[in-house]
Formats: sequence, C-alpha cells, structure tokens
Amino acid sequence: MDFENIWNKFLEKIKEKVSPALFQTWFEGTKLIDLNEQYAVVLVPYEICKQHFEKNYNDLIKEMFMEVTGSLFKFKYVTKEELQNKVEESNNVEDNNEAIFESGLDNKYNFDNFISGESNKFAKAIGLAVAEKPGAMYNPLFIYGNSGLGKTHLMHAIGNHIMETTNKKVLYVTSEKFVDDFLNIYRKNESSNFKAVDTFKRKYRDIDVLMIDDIQYLEIASKTQQEFFNTFNELHTNNKQIIISSDRSPDDLKKLEERLRTRFNWGLTIDILPPDLELRMAILDKKVESHDMSNIVPREVKEYIANNCTTDIRKLEGALTRVCAYATIMNGSEITLELAIEALKDYIGKNIISKNKIDQVIQLIANNYNITVEDIKSKKRLSKIAVPRQIGMYICRIHLKESLPKIGSEFGGKDHTTVMHSVAKIKRELKNDKNLEIEISKIINQIK
Repeated sequence: MDFENIWNKFLEKIKEKVSPALFQTWFEGTKLIDLNEQYAVVLVPYEICKQHFEKNYNDLIKEMFMEVTGSLFKFKYVTKEELQNKVEESNNVEDNNEAIFESGLDNKYNFDNFISGESNKFAKAIGLAVAEKPGAMYNPLFIYGNSGLGKTHLMHAIGNHIMETTNKKVLYVTSEKFVDDFLNIYRKNESSNFKAVDTFKRKYRDIDVLMIDDIQYLEIASKTQQEFFNTFNELHTNNKQIIISSDRSPDDLKKLEERLRTRFNWGLTIDILPPDLELRMAILDKKVESHDMSNIVPREVKEYIANNCTTDIRKLEGALTRVCAYATIMNGSEITLELAIEALKDYIGKNIISKNKIDQVIQLIANNYNITVEDIKSKKRLSKIAVPRQIGMYICRIHLKESLPKIGSEFGGKDHTTVMHSVAKIKRELKNDKNLEIEISKIINQIK
C-alpha cells in the first residue's frame, strides 16, 4: 500500500477540521507506517503527541481516516524510540532496521525547501553538484558548522536527490549509530559473530553513498575509528561518495586519529555560517506560508523572532512554533507582538534583547544632544528630546537595519508605528537639511 499517499489525503482532511496552529502543533511530522486488518500504526514525533491523540483526537482521527480508506481502523501511536526498541529486540535487527528505515533518509528534506542566503548558498551549490555526480568530485565532502544551521537538512537533500535521480544505494546514519552497529558485533555470541561481521560490512560497504552525521562523536570511540578508517578506504578506493558532517572542521577534531583527519581533507571542506537577518526572515516566511498562516502571523512578530534567534535555525523555527502553540493554549488568541514577547520570554533569554547596538546608539544620541538616556526612553515630547529620539530611531532602522518592534522596545516601549513615523520624518528632513546629514554621519561614525 502507498502509506504516504493515504496519510497525505488524511492530513488534508484534518486541515479542514482544526486550526492551522493546532495542525502544526500536533499533526505535522506524523507518518502512517503500518496498516493491517485491525490497526493503523502512526509514527508521532513526541510522547506528548501520542498522549494527546489518544485523549483528545482519537474519534476525529478514526472518522477522517475512514473517509479516506472506507474502513474503520483502531489506531496505535508510537514514537521513533519505541519503534527502534522493538526492532532491536528482534533476532534479526539488521534486516528489520533496513526494512523499516531503508536508507535512513527523511524525504521531507530536499533542495527546494533548503532556504539559502549568503551564509549557506555556497554549501547548497556544492551539495547539489555532489548530488548530481556522486563519487565524481568533492569526495569526501565534509560539511561543518554549529548545531542547528542546516547541515543535516543538506545531507538529506543530497541523499534524496541521488535516490530520486539514480539507482544508487544511499545510507545515512549518525556516528552514534555507526558505533552502535560496530559494537553489536561484540555483543553476539561466538557462533553468530561471523554473521554479525558480514552483516556490518554489507551494510556499510555494499553501498554507493555513505553519509555520516556528527562525526565528532567518533572521538570517544577509539576502536571504532579503526573500522571507520577501513570502511572509508574501501569506499573511497571504489569511487563511492562519502559525505561527513561535524560541528568542527577536520583540523579541530583533535581526538580523531591523524590519518582520519588527513583523509577528511582529501576532498572539499565547506562551512555553514549562522543565518543573517534576511535569511532568518526568509525561513520564517517559508514556514508560515507552508502552513497557510500568512494572514495569522504578522510581520512584526516574525521580525521579533528573527532579531532574537540569531544563531540557530532550529531555535528560530521552534520560537515560531512556540508562539503559535501559546496562542492556541490561550483560547485561540490573536497572534500579536505582545503575545509573542510573552510566549518567548523564557525561551529567548532575558539578556539577548538588550545585547545589541541600539543601546550604543541611544547613549551616543544622549551624549551628542546633551540629554539623558532616560529622556530618550521617556514619553516627553519636547523638541529638544523628540528630535534626537527620532534621529536615533532613524539610525537604528536605516544603518543598523534593526526591526521596528525591537527599536520601539529599546526606546522605552514605543509602538512600532511611532518608529515608522520617526524614520519617515527624518528621511524627509534629510532631503533639504545638509547639516542634519552631517550630524547623523558623525553619530554613525562613532558606532563601534
């Protein structure tokens, strides 16, 4: 049966019955993995989803699924961990693992939904080049960068492209899985040890593309490094593509054997940098659009998230999910900037908002115009305070490219429309006032 097609039709019906926020929170990431005469087995991302479905959505799920299949099924919900445990309890661990997980690739990750910007466009281009001609160039391909920047997404995109366009066999595993499979050889009794060795070698060498994620964890497994060295040599000698990811460059993996680090540098090493503001906004826009929430999540909320989750794409997307879930919990409240700030107050970290150059601009304005920081952040409308305040907002928006909500927050909790008005006013005055232009330039030059 085409489980994926059945489940996609089911999800389309569920979308019509629940709000976008509820759909994103509970149904996204679920997958139909088995269907027999009595039961439909659904893979869910978290234990809490399993409990929530059983308690609150079981009747709706049965009803919508019957509309798709024409039959009434009972439902079982399992997490990935539970599924893995069941497989490992089997006497044929390797065969079952391959039957359930096959290549280990997640088909939801592809090049189309890998949003690129200045920080990762080179990595995406190289990844696509490798996907089009695996084993022919850039072998091995070593991708490194901090956690949450899209390394795993890029690896899955490469693997899925190869699987879709060729008949090559692709295997994606984490380094922990590689270590566990290797140690499994020694867990077998003596009579089955040779079979375990043969199964391990077939899994990791009888393939065309090997992807090892988070190779840094191999540092703590010295015995396994020898086996990976042998596997690497076997594949590379036969022009099989090897793709590796890490949180550090090969040269910084000091606890790995030097011969391994040397081989990692044989091909091409690329790093993925933290996303800039433009890319962060593009990622949020794409996520909102994919869930039909463009009219629900205002731009100022996305700007607030993008300006406060600057180093980690997972945290960026997690913040958006948290805001939507918070709105749902609050009886379907409208998503506003105020609600987002409340929802993320413990998630973002209280000190992040103030750690920016806006504080520096406010201090420079105070010094240059002989007023206090408190004056600037106050509600006073005297010209000697209001004009410098507007100049400060203009500099933060045009020169620092900060978001309207963030500027308003730092300037004493002003509304974003106040910031817009101030920026527009200074823009108009600059057209006819050269002295003002000189004043602003002097302040900008003092920013460090």
